[in-house]
Amino acid sequence: MTSEELVEMISAAAADKKARDIVTIDLRGKTTIADFFVVCEGDTDRQVRAIVDNIEEACRAQGVRPLHVAGLRDASWACVDFDSVIAHVFLPGERVFYDLEGLWSSTRAQAS
Repeated sequence: MTSEELVEMISAAAADKKARDIVTIDLRGKTTIADFFVVCEGDTDRQVRAIVDNIEEACRAQGVRPLHVAGLRDASWACVDFDSVIAHVFLPGERVFYDLEGLWSSTRAQAS
């Protein structure tokens, strides 16, 4: 499965659980940690957990298992690492605080 196909599957699984503001960040050429981030949010910790569970179930049904899942204890920010694609599921305040979209939106020029 390609990274692009995995992004689509993760986004669809998140949308199935009513995740809000699903955004894909293309990291290719910017870092080696992943090709893409999928960022979304749920209104409550229970919804964050449900979104993560649905992402895992949808991917497992296609034979894709995460390398690691983190953040489900308090579920203010959960992360599902599929190697080439990392899904981040936030509560709204946490998403604003960490601002992954802003952090990765442009390549920052470095001083010479």
